[in-house]
Parts: sequence; structure tokens; C-alpha cells
Amino acid sequence: MTSTTAVGERARTYRAHARPFWRRAVFTREAAIIGILIAVIVVSIATVRNFDSPLTVTYLLRDIAPILLIALPMTLIIITEEIDLSVASIVGLSSVTVGVLTQAGWPFEVAALAAIVVGLIAGVINGVLVTVVGLPSLAVTIGTLALFRGIAVGLLGTEAVTEFPETWTDLAKANVPGTPLPLIMIPFVVLAVVFAVLLHLTPFGRSLYAIGLNKEAAQFSGIDVARTKFVLFVLSGAVSGFAGVYFTLLYSNARGENAMGMELQVIAAVLLGGVSIFGGRGALHGVIAGVLLIGTLGSALRLAGVTSDIINVITGALLVLSVVSASLLAWLQARRAAALGKRKSVRSTAPASTA
Repeated sequence: MTSTTAVGERARTYRAHARPFWRRAVFTREAAIIGILIAVIVVSIATVRNFDSPLTVTYLLRDIAPILLIALPMTLIIITEEIDLSVASIVGLSSVTVGVLTQAGWPFEVAALAAIVVGLIAGVINGVLVTVVGLPSLAVTIGTLALFRGIAVGLLGTEAVTEFPETWTDLAKANVPGTPLPLIMIPFVVLAVVFAVLLHLTPFGRSLYAIGLNKEAAQFSGIDVARTKFVLFVLSGAVSGFAGVYFTLLYSNARGENAMGMELQVIAAVLLGGVSIFGGRGALHGVIAGVLLIGTLGSALRLAGVTSDIINVITGALLVLSVVSASLLAWLQARRAAALGKRKSVRSTAPASTA
């Protein structure tokens, strides 16, 4: 990213903060996604039978919980202009790990902890290849996507482990007492608060935006770019490992193919939630709204009898629209800034030319 782009981005940011707070809070992509989410919920309740039932809410949140979890570190990674395509393979690898170890007689708690450690190690591998070796994260995580998935499938082959302690499987499917909210929402909310504070209220979070806007400038300002990105990939691996354990308990099934394709759902939700694929922009509340929007829309369409193929087409169209609209908005803002600068330049030179 050039220095001219960075200057333009800073100018846009300063102009945005010159507006009243309520305008900065309301007229944003994140607010638009939240508004669309509310509209989809209202229309679905009015038109789709049984959409407003507690059981629908429970199954919806259970299904999207792994995506919600993985989207948290993925948001931070994409803000730094990197990407992690291996997250779903890490989910599958941690699922196989907990299944194999449980089948071998390990206590489930130890097997689950080992699966999370496996996810963390996978994140370390990604982080080393990106930050130490210096390879592009897109190429690295495409490679580790295949590597981790291959190891997972190789460990179990076509078999599946389906015997897990009922105490833990029941816990994964249980709700918060007196509500339709699954218990998994408790650790998710805790992690969401931690990641939100980390991203929006700490110097570490501000450094992520700086890296995404201009990596070289961030390096010269004293930010350890390599170490920061390494930490993010490790976090992504650990959270994906935890999501793999939950996925296994929820479906009582450990297989190498678990969570196949989930990385695309995560990235789609993050980009739909307002995070720029070019880095330097995004907010966690928009990402959470993006995940909920995709999940809610899919749930409503399934209840309405729409096939999964059509749902995938609609989800893909939403993603393309979100990326195109972001690029179009940035282009319009750049043209407006250039026009304002040109008018100011003409005004400043007018008296001299008259004299």
C-alpha cells in the first residue's frame, strides 16, 4: 500500500471524526448490517412459520456458534491485511484429535485440552511461515488447509468416533436455564468481550489498524509487525481448536471431514460485517451482526422450503455485494476528496492570479 493511499485514508478518517458522534455511529456499514439483520428478523417472524419459536433460536445459535467463535480472531487477522484459510481444517484436525484420544481411553477433559493445543500448534505453524519465513498468508494457509485436513483424514480414514461422555454431549446441547440460548453462548460472549476490548480499547488493537493501513509506516512507528501477526495466527489456531471440540460434542461425531468449507462461511461473514479485505478497517460488532445475518437468513429460507443450493447462491451474492459496495464507496469518497482538494487549491491561487 502506497504512502499516498495511507495519507488519503488518514484524511478520510479525520473528516469522519469531525462529524457528530451520532452520525459516526449511525451512518456506518456496521449500522447498516445491524439494520438489515433487524429487518430480516422482523420479516421472517411475519412470513415464515415457526421462525419465532424458541427451538428455532436454539438450533440457529448452535449451528452458527463455531462460525461466531472463529470470526473473532479472523476479524483481527483480516484487519492487518492477512487471511487464514486453514481454520476449518484446524476444526477438523482438533475434532479428530479429541475423537482418537477419547477412543484410546484418555479422559475427555485431557483429550479436549490436547485438541485445543493441537489447534494452537497449527496456528504457530501458520504464524512462523508468515512472519518468520515471510511467505504470503494466502499461499501459506491454502497449503496448511490441505495439510491439516490431510492429517485429520489420515488419522481416522473413513471411520468416525461417535462415543463421547454423555455429560459433555448433553452440556454442548444444553441451554442457559430458562432461555432458548445455548450454553456455548456464554464462552462466546466472554471471548467476544475480550476480543472487542483488545481491538477497540488497547494500543495493540490500534496497532492492527495501523498495520492494515500501511505496514511499512507501522514498522517505522515502532510496532513489531511480525510479532503482532504471529500472535493473531496463534489465537486463530487456539480458538479454532476450541470450536472443533464444541463441533464434535454438538454432533457427537469426530471425522476428518468435519467443518469442510466453514472457512468460506467465516470469511464471508467477516467481510459482510464491514471488515475491509484490504485491511485497516472493521469493527467486531459488525462482524457478529454479519454472522447472525447469514445464519438468520439461512434458517428462515430453510424453514420456507428453499434448497441449500439457492441459499448458497444468496449468501454468495450478499458477499459479492458487500465487497463491491465497499469498493464503490471508497472510490466515491476518494473522488469527493480529490474534488474538494482541487476546489481549495483553486481558491488559494485565485487572489495571486488576479493580482
